[in-house]
Amino acid sequence: MAETTTAAIKHLKPGQFVLIDGEVCKVASIDMSKSGKHGSAKARMEANGIFDGRRRSVVKPADSEIDIPIILKKVAQVLAISGSTAQLMDMMDYSQFEAEIPEELKSELKEGGEVLYWELIGKKILREAKSKD
Repeated sequence: MAETTTAAIKHLKPGQFVLIDGEVCKVASIDMSKSGKHGSAKARMEANGIFDGRRRSVVKPADSEIDIPIILKKVAQVLAISGSTAQLMDMMDYSQFEAEIPEELKSELKEGGEVLYWELIGKKILREAKSKD
């Protein structure tokens, strides 16, 4: 299964995810210049890495293609919590893995509870703790 697709930079909006230098980034802003007499419009895109937090910028023609990561949204059960790492089990295929706990989820995660996570380009990121109803 392909882990990326492509889209023209001019069709992107802030909040979408793109791949810049092999890192998954969230688009912060896109500025378009007008096309000139002999050239095409240029786009300047600012984005923040979701795994490393670094700010990246790209300047390319607005029609050029950029890779878009395919996000798989899944649910896992928390098996154990050790410091800032959680041991999790996927609820669909029962595979086990470890993931870093984001600062905003540290108080919400409990052993035996469930958490929503995203899988992008072979990496996993915890998004929110599920409450039991």
